[in-house]
Order: sequence, then C-alpha cells, then structure tokens
Amino acid sequence: QVQLVESGGGLVQAGGSLRLSCAASGSISSIDVMAWYRQAQGKQRELVAAIISGGSTNYADSVKGRFTISRDNAKNTVNLHMNSLKPEDTAIYYCKATRVRLPPYEYWGQGTQVTVSS
Repeated sequence: QVQLVESGGGLVQAGGSLRLSCAASGSISSIDVMAWYRQAQGKQRELVAAIISGGSTNYADSVKGRFTISRDNAKNTVNLHMNSLKPEDTAIYYCKATRVRLPPYEYWGQGTQVTVSS
C-alpha cells in the first residue's frame, strides 16, 4: 500500500510560480515511477511530468521549459516546480505512484487545485 498526499496548490496570477509537493508513505521503496497529472474542467486527465527511480524525467510538451519535477528520497516527496504559469495550466493536479515490476500497481493522490488568473 502507498498513500499519497498532495499540497501546494492555490490561486496565482499568470506569469507566477507555484510548487506542488506529493508526500508518499507506505511501501515507497517499491515505487518505480512518480508522476504528476492534471485534469482541467471538461477535459481528460493528462500527464504533466514523470520521474523514474533512476532520475530520468519526462514532460508534456506544453510544460517543457516551465515545469520541473524533482524527487527528494530523504523526505519521500516528489515536487513539481511550476514557473511562468498560464491560465491554461488551471486544473486539478494529481500525484501518481506506479510500480511497473511484478506485481504492478498504481496509486493516486486526492488532487490539489491550481488556478491561474489572467
């Protein structure tokens, strides 16, 4: 079992910055990939950024150069630093933990709202 708790969302003006944090507890040593997804109202959930256990990262084209995902193994957290925010970044942001090895699993956090005003 893995528990994920997101924090750091809020309201920010366009061009501003926010940092989201995802605190993981439980069987975290078995996690292979930590990722942030977002879901805007009326749209499908989409991948924003991911970081694998070896440190490699992957970003959606829409956030490349603006967002940075990082992992703090000592604190069992994954952070998403968001700069140059745009109104279209407004969404609920979810943290996801995935194990790709057998037995595979995935866990989701409850989500945190990010609102960017123009």
